[in-house]
Amino acid sequence: MCLGIPGKIISISDEAQQTGMVDVGGIQRAVNLSCIAEEGGNLGQFIGDWVLVHVGFAMSRINEAEAQATLSVLTELGEMQEELDAMQAGAR
Repeated sequence: MCLGIPGKIISISDEAQQTGMVDVGGIQRAVNLSCIAEEGGNLGQFIGDWVLVHVGFAMSRINEAEAQATLSVLTELGEMQEELDAMQAGAR
């Protein structure tokens, strides 16, 4: 199963390519930020924001309370570890 999973933007990797590093459960992964980018905007404004990540794209910004609630539910359902394992495998 492929879920959208909350992650926190920790840095911008490439402004031109609209990519940033996102921390998801302690795993840092390059993510495409084009879905949340504003035309002509500065991606640096998103550092520290929570996003919903799906197949390598930050699909939308979410607030921290929503992120924490989603992470909690995913952990309860046993989906969190499966998603983290898949992300870690994809980073290799």
